[in-house]
Amino acid sequence: MRFLIKKTPDRFLKSVNDEISSILSRNMDGLFPDYGFPEEEKLAMPVELREKDKEYTVKAELPGVKKEDLDIDIDKNYITINAKKEEEKEENDHGYKKSEFSYGEFSRTVYFPQEIDVEKTKAKLEHGVLKIEAPKKEAEKENRKKLTID
Repeated sequence: MRFLIKKTPDRFLKSVNDEISSILSRNMDGLFPDYGFPEEEKLAMPVELREKDKEYTVKAELPGVKKEDLDIDIDKNYITINAKKEEEKEENDHGYKKSEFSYGEFSRTVYFPQEIDVEKTKAKLEHGVLKIEAPKKEAEKENRKKLTID
């Protein structure tokens, strides 16, 4: 005698989802290694992009990065921010010595839907926040006129 088990749609979808997740985790884990960094310690550069009428404002969070360790490349449609972080701390407390360090390089590129004026773009680093103001390039006016026929 066979037993019939009715599968409801939500139970069926859950079992399919579980199977797909299992296959992907078995076959894809080796493709994207973590390079030994725990998830919360990976170097990242959170960026905020705002568009105003005449300019774009980019803010990047760069705690512990010095001005001389920044390299900003600007083109008419994008800005690339390259940063290097080198930090060492050493503490002596009650006969114990504690030393911590972190090194790393990271980069972020921001693309704009409209061309920017490279010559008028300004950057400022203050309290670990990089602020870039990139004015929009004014559209060139077309040289058009109506001709009259003689």
